[in-house]
Amino acid sequence: MNANLPVAATITGVRSLTADTTLFTLTCNDRAAAGKVASFLPGQFLELSLPGIGEIPVSYCGLPSAEGTIELCIRHLGHVTSPLHRATPGDAVGVRGPFGHGFPLDSYENQDLLLIAGGLGMAPLRSLLLALLEQRRRWGELTLLYGAREMGALLFLEELQQLALRSDITIQLAVDRRTHCLEGPPGCRVALLPALLEQLTIRVERTCAALCGPPVVYPYLVSGLKRIGLSDERIHLSLERHMKCGLGRCGHCAVGTLLCCCDGPVFSHARLRGIEGALA
Repeated sequence: MNANLPVAATITGVRSLTADTTLFTLTCNDRAAAGKVASFLPGQFLELSLPGIGEIPVSYCGLPSAEGTIELCIRHLGHVTSPLHRATPGDAVGVRGPFGHGFPLDSYENQDLLLIAGGLGMAPLRSLLLALLEQRRRWGELTLLYGAREMGALLFLEELQQLALRSDITIQLAVDRRTHCLEGPPGCRVALLPALLEQLTIRVERTCAALCGPPVVYPYLVSGLKRIGLSDERIHLSLERHMKCGLGRCGHCAVGTLLCCCDGPVFSHARLRGIEGALA
């Protein structure tokens, strides 16, 4: 399959998650290409194109599918994502991928895993979370910390509430502020995301952390993780800034000498250490 050429796909599902975010389900039209585009590691991304409008990188947010089914969580802000707000089942799109490096699942074997998501970062971390739950016996303790600006901005809230009922995962939610019209679910704190780390007890010698969220919160989260004893090698971050072509040609996503689209978007903090502006 030529990575430069999109594969035709059809929108088969549209579900509103928040006021400005939608979960799309796509199905690849070409069976021969479907297995490639829909087979990925959590943390990888694809390029989504709208005919006559443009193309954007989007992280996978579901599970790999041999049938070519793909789930994408999209916030409607740009010149490509805004028209998607009007998309309906049956509309045509193009996809190419997967691209980049995802979270290192093999190195997570038998480890305790701490997932930390901020805002829209819950979308790619949902892919990781579902993959971990699908093979639950491979991992140790599993904890998810998820924060957003307010209750109405929490993605997949009902799904997370159901998962929180399980005995093999711990989920903690936080919002920056509580709105007057939306009561929070049980256990949801009014606090900034880094504050959830303060009362966290982990076994640092066997815990790996996976982070995805707005760049502004990364320095605080990394600082908090290191303060409780986690090493740089055990902290993995998704850097999805400025990616465009997906092939390392345009240079938009450069972080020092690294390219997010090819060398990432998932990096260990050890690899980013010392690169000016890497977490900014």
